[in-house]
Amino acid sequence: MKTTISFKSGFKMGDLRQLVVFAETVSSGSMSAAAARLGMTPSAVSQTVKALERQSGVTLLHRSTRKLTLTEDGKQCYGHCLQLMASWKAAADSLTQARDAPTGELRIAAPLGLGPHIAPALASVLSTWPQLRLRMLVSDDMVDLIDARVDLAIRIGKMADSGWTAQKLCELETIMCASPAYLERHGTPGSPRALSGHHWIALEREVEAARSTGASEGAMPVIPVTLFNERRAKHTVHAAVRVVSTSQPTVQQMCEEGLGIARLSYIEVLDALERGTLVHVLPKWTFPALPVALVTPRKDGQPAKVRAAVDALRAYFRDLPALRAAARLSVD
Repeated sequence: MKTTISFKSGFKMGDLRQLVVFAETVSSGSMSAAAARLGMTPSAVSQTVKALERQSGVTLLHRSTRKLTLTEDGKQCYGHCLQLMASWKAAADSLTQARDAPTGELRIAAPLGLGPHIAPALASVLSTWPQLRLRMLVSDDMVDLIDARVDLAIRIGKMADSGWTAQKLCELETIMCASPAYLERHGTPGSPRALSGHHWIALEREVEAARSTGASEGAMPVIPVTLFNERRAKHTVHAAVRVVSTSQPTVQQMCEEGLGIARLSYIEVLDALERGTLVHVLPKWTFPALPVALVTPRKDGQPAKVRAAVDALRAYFRDLPALRAAARLSVD
């Protein structure tokens, strides 16, 4: 489709082709040579140059049977055409570079809990490609991927419908935890049914999801907690939420401070379990694994920086011992 953007001179963007043909004619030394390089006939080249002269009202070439000679106006025009073609080539090269070599700024959005794993996952990519820059947007809030110009996002849980493409990265296992002090004060629940008598610490999105399904009533929010035993028997109990936070690390901190029981990512609480600041509650009961996805604007035609980051993240999480042991990792 021919553009209608015009310059003050009266030329249109579609007329740039005439300038290219003119410049190629001068560079090649003849219209026949230019025609061969441009994939045109000599007659078409001649007609294009004549159309440029007619439209501009300026003679660009002196023609003879033996050679072409630039007029003074033609010399000036040719110099500008060379700059135009150099910029054209630079633009084409930049697209090729974006496709073939990781350069520029890579913008990644990730939840707080997985933020510490991005650096080791992408360390080799950044060291291999010194022209690549990284900007991290680490938040448990749902970052608007379009407004934030995100190239790659890591999402935990069920994906909302969108025009973006998600590919599975892994699955996270979550466990119930409480501090020794909390369990000493309130007792250790021996079954899922006993959870209804305990305080729960939850993320705000869990509380909002419960409200949307009508599961929460009264002054204190109530959320459904679904567990499976070793025989995959399902049990759901409604737990009263005393503490709500938008941040998963804050949920863990409150749990370590003894304010209640929380569902926490196993990979995030390994150190706390080893230190004894947290205790695994009801270890014979498990939560459904949470899917973790890599989200990109499109599946095909990804720039090299995104492809390199995706490959590095998949390799890192595939080979992460703690995740592989606890999270039933599955990579496509």
